[in-house]
Amino acid sequence: MRIDVHTHIFPPEIIWGRERHFESDPWFKLLYSPPKSRMASAGVLIDAMDEDGVDRAVVFGFPWFDTDTVTRHNDYILESAAKYSPRLIPLACVNPLTRSGPIEAERCLRAGAAGLGELAVYGPCDERTALGRFRDLFDCCRSRRSVLLVHANEPVGHVYPGKAPLGLDFYYRLAADAAGIPLIFGHWGGGLCFYELLKKEAREVLANVYYDTAASPFLYDASIYRHMSEVLPAGKILFGSDYPLIKPARYFREMAESGLPGPHMEAICGGNAARLFGLT
Repeated sequence: MRIDVHTHIFPPEIIWGRERHFESDPWFKLLYSPPKSRMASAGVLIDAMDEDGVDRAVVFGFPWFDTDTVTRHNDYILESAAKYSPRLIPLACVNPLTRSGPIEAERCLRAGAAGLGELAVYGPCDERTALGRFRDLFDCCRSRRSVLLVHANEPVGHVYPGKAPLGLDFYYRLAADAAGIPLIFGHWGGGLCFYELLKKEAREVLANVYYDTAASPFLYDASIYRHMSEVLPAGKILFGSDYPLIKPARYFREMAESGLPGPHMEAICGGNAARLFGLT
């Protein structure tokens, strides 16, 4: 079974009228005002999954500032998962900096969301305040035994839309605060995965952390799949495409070319996620 744990879908009306949201949401404008920024509906994602042989996909929306838009988008995620069941696994997305986030998170978890994600902070913020807001969302996940997916990006290298200003120490503290919650860090955890080589403390803090491969072809050499399969404990790497940014086939090709052993590739492309989400 091939499972993509990192895909974005949008209601058609937002795709057609994205410009209407630029003034009210600076993060959305940052990511989706560039002409090459792709957006996809649930139906388009299903077609792409069929094309590249993906059986299931974890889907989520965007961390809007506007509460009505957050609600509407999450409703679309839940409705799409029901329409295409069991192929889509819904996560509820909220803006982690807003006070209304935990209320919306609880609503969606009660309605059948498998967890929360992709929670992201794309602009400057007070890190202590942000950690406090995240803790409220962690409580939602603990009470429901839900999965949590958080955006993390590398602190070095080229600048691109959506590259958050937060450092790896912030994500490390998040992992410590989220102890006991199955926590997926997007984009290889921004490189936090390399610190799994440290001794006892880091291994304990990161014990329940998983890393997805979203945007890997844009960020890392293809050899990362092979190297990380040797560094990380078994089961911690999850295939995520960041669709529609990149199609799944590109990842499968890079994994094969990297020299990743077949059993490891099968685990990354689906086996690890199947265990995490309780799929058979």
